[in-house]
Amino acid sequence: MMGPLLIGLYVFVLSVFVGFEVINKVPATLHTPLMSGANAISGITIVGALYTAKTAEVSVSNVLGAVAIALAMINVVGGFWVTDRMLKMFGRRG
Repeated sequence: MMGPLLIGLYVFVLSVFVGFEVINKVPATLHTPLMSGANAISGITIVGALYTAKTAEVSVSNVLGAVAIALAMINVVGGFWVTDRMLKMFGRRG
């Protein structure tokens, strides 16, 4: 007798623990490709959030979609900024 909200909460908590364990075991040299993959996933999040917040009425799904768009955009812009900064570190100097 679990509702969809409780199942979603279980999946969220489990994904947090699995993600934390996976990220802790990745060597430092693979952080940049991993960050690029996270940026791609955030792009998918933006598309899903835009689909969720497609109407003009104020509802819970529209508010959550707007929050998801804002957080995913912060992740995408920050990820590209950090990736660009790291690529400049490996480029030619002068």
